Amino acid sequence: MYICLCNGVSDKAIRQAVRQFHPQSFQQLRKFVPVGNQCGKCIRAAREIMQEELIQIPEFKETA
Repeated sequence: MYICLCNGVSDKAIRQAVRQFHPQSFQQLRKFVPVGNQCGKCIRAAREIMQEELIQIPEFKETA
C-alpha cells in the first residue's frame, strides 16, 4: 500500500529501510526513504510503520 503518494513510497519500502538501517528517529528514516517532505500527510502512518518494525527487531525488543 502506498503511504506517501507524493513520492510513491510504499509500506514495504519503509519496512525494508527500517529492517536494513534501524533508524532511531523519523528524521533518520527520512535519510533512507523520501517520506514527509512534501504535503506531510504520510508522516503519522510512516512513524507507525517504523515503530511496528523496530519492535520486531530483537535488539530493540530488549530495550522496549
